Amino acid sequence: MKTIHYYLSPKSPWTYLGHDRLLDLARRHEAVVLPKPMDLGSIFPVSGGLPLDKRPPQRQAYRITELKRWSEFLGMPLTIHPKFFPVDDVPAAKMVTAAIRAGDNDGALKLTGALLRAVWAEERNIADPKTLVEIGNECGLDGSGLYAGRESASDLYRQHTKDAMELQVFGAPWYEYRGVSYWGQDRLEFLGRALEQD
Repeated sequence: MKTIHYYLSPKSPWTYLGHDRLLDLARRHEAVVLPKPMDLGSIFPVSGGLPLDKRPPQRQAYRITELKRWSEFLGMPLTIHPKFFPVDDVPAAKMVTAAIRAGDNDGALKLTGALLRAVWAEERNIADPKTLVEIGNECGLDGSGLYAGRESASDLYRQHTKDAMELQVFGAPWYEYRGVSYWGQDRLEFLGRALEQD
């Protein structure tokens, strides 16, 4: 079985830009994608990363250039300065984790995509409980149940974060396939080549 481990943050614009393409790539190569929401706030201190507002101005400026470039190249709507960003994505990440824990991998992936679109294309607040429940329901899932189950999924969320640290993950999205890591949606072509070889 071809299995891709997908370390993600539901507030990451780069995860948003790569999400649908990852799923399409997996379908074409008959691979399974296992989503692993992780806490970048815990990973940055041990990996040398910085939250966006702590980065030097030139890095922040180039980030905007790249976001515009990629959204135009992919034809994907993306609001450069969303109304609700930065945003606390931990409750959203734990909702996705609750779906994983319930055994609904496809639902978790669908919810991930909806959360990413909510931030970057729809300007919705994924830190707001009501909005999170609505997004879950819109995915055909039990939004209230997943939101209520988020805290019971905390242990799995912590495990994903620990796994990411052990893999030496330092950003999102991060894809791991057969022991090889690929950082960023702009590395999907290399992941595709690896899938083709199997």
